Amino acid sequence: MAGPLSAWPWENLGVYKYLLYGPLLGKVLYTRTQEGSFKGDWCLHILIICIARALLHQLWNSFVNMLFLTRTRRINRQGYDFKQIDKEWDWDNFILLQALIASISCYIYPPFIVNVPLWNTKGFITILTLHVGISEPLYYWVHRCFHKGYLFTQYHSTHHSSPVLHPYTGANATFLEHLALSTVIGIPIIGSHMMGYGSRSIIYGYPLVFDFLRCLGHSNVEVVPLQLFETLPFLRYLLYTPTYHSLHHTDTGTNFCLFMPFFDAIWKTLNNKSWELHRKLSSDAGKDRRTIPDFVFLAHVVDVSSSIHAPFVIRSYASLPYQMRLFLLFCWPSAFIVMLMMWVWSKTFLVSFYNLRGRLHETWSVPRFGFQYFLPFAKEGINKHIEQAILRADRLGVKIISLAALNKNEALNGGGTLFVNKHPNLRVRVVHGNTLTAAVILNEIPEDVKEVFLTGATSKLGRAIALYLSQRRVRVLMLTSSTERFEKIQKEAPLEYQSYFVQVTKYQAARSCKTWIVGKWITPREQSWAPTGTHFHQFVVPPIFSFRRDCTYGDLAAMRLPDDVQGLGNCEYTMDRGVVHACHAGGVVHLLEGWTHHEVGALDVDRIDVVWNAALKHGLKPVSNSIKQNSM
Repeated sequence: MAGPLSAWPWENLGVYKYLLYGPLLGKVLYTRTQEGSFKGDWCLHILIICIARALLHQLWNSFVNMLFLTRTRRINRQGYDFKQIDKEWDWDNFILLQALIASISCYIYPPFIVNVPLWNTKGFITILTLHVGISEPLYYWVHRCFHKGYLFTQYHSTHHSSPVLHPYTGANATFLEHLALSTVIGIPIIGSHMMGYGSRSIIYGYPLVFDFLRCLGHSNVEVVPLQLFETLPFLRYLLYTPTYHSLHHTDTGTNFCLFMPFFDAIWKTLNNKSWELHRKLSSDAGKDRRTIPDFVFLAHVVDVSSSIHAPFVIRSYASLPYQMRLFLLFCWPSAFIVMLMMWVWSKTFLVSFYNLRGRLHETWSVPRFGFQYFLPFAKEGINKHIEQAILRADRLGVKIISLAALNKNEALNGGGTLFVNKHPNLRVRVVHGNTLTAAVILNEIPEDVKEVFLTGATSKLGRAIALYLSQRRVRVLMLTSSTERFEKIQKEAPLEYQSYFVQVTKYQAARSCKTWIVGKWITPREQSWAPTGTHFHQFVVPPIFSFRRDCTYGDLAAMRLPDDVQGLGNCEYTMDRGVVHACHAGGVVHLLEGWTHHEVGALDVDRIDVVWNAALKHGLKPVSNSIKQNSM
């Protein structure tokens, strides 16, 4: 049974908890409409402080998850998994709590915020004295109490349950703990005001500095320079570091201080590894001391709005499948500016990582957007970025690099053939993963289907799917205007199966076919030629619109990663949690099987069953309900 005051009063409200800010906002609007100005409105100040505190935590979240900047400074090398993200989902509860406490205080004594000067030097000295003399030791002893018996198991264990520290971890605590923390924060502010030294800079600045230092300690990224402590040794007792606080989460009987290790020193709870570990991490900062990944998935951004679906933007949003949301409209201008900066910077960057059976898997992203792949003048530049990523992976000792969607476009680089031919001595294996993509699509098709309609029929995937289905004696209506390309594919099949290939040039030819395999984007008008009850299988990015209510639509070819994956905390585009595109999964299978060949260019139809069975053997699972659970 949970302890009293362990749950938040608005825990069951979900997103509707933000309606509790409604009275504050209503008061602001009322003051503006009735009095014609915001002067003297303490509600407005409270709302601004709340927004500033939330923004501060968001900026820290962005920094911590910018792995391309912080990977050499990370303390704990694990990733943030979905379990931790969900546990810290309501990290901002404390902001709402303190806003309500401030509202009550200001309602009782309105001049608390509005009738004070902007700056007061004596107030600055006073609040510093109160913080050091009261808040720091008070927090220290309360914190130690929460590490004992009942208080720890019923309250503080929630905070310590997060395996990897994050700025949101510092805010993730029970209601009772945040009531105590609110007291710690409130004493210096109220005390300086009661002494007559209050100012707006204190009311705004102290909570923000407090939050900044809390985020610093929970950031899992060592940013405090060693030179600072070497030049001024006494500072190590006045300011803690991320390394210092991380030791509290590994050795819970030490390093209890709020921000100042001085109190741990005088009460003999200072971890004796604190300074040496900080020295080691700081000395290694800037060096590429990270574990070399075994596998790299080279992704790309689809469009400006989907670029916001990244862990370093909004962690909670990235942990869910991508969907167009209203807030993206407000983020779009800043995302567009970042896009322009990426074009200028023009470097492949690390987006996320996870561990699978002791092997590190990383996702790198090419700084190019989907529409750029279709610009003729951009072809050379994009291939240059992909080539640089492959060569970088080769230098690092990466075993497999898998190319996502447009990065292996046939017209762009021949499905990766360009790079393999140009660099014949590559140690890293280049994999387009389309063999598993074809296997997933083919396993979606029921065995009793005798006819399919195939768009994108002469692409790598279209060719392999057509050849495979012909061997199952399935009639394939191949939509293509190129008779030459059609006949070339048809002649690859044994003579006895060639009659199952049928060239069509219009969508009207599929009016009686209920199985469509879409490899080229089709409009709602083109979908209208499908008969009622048609199922649209697809391997086109982005996926087609679900226009027909009398038809069904399959997801993009994908597979669920094995259950023992660790540190995975973001969704891959529109995929569900733990699900990746089949081409990504194809690279994973290539690594787990230890295959040493490149998988580029045309698909080997004879390997489709081999790759599919290997995927199932290693615990990868199909995600479509229509997929058969056994080998073809």
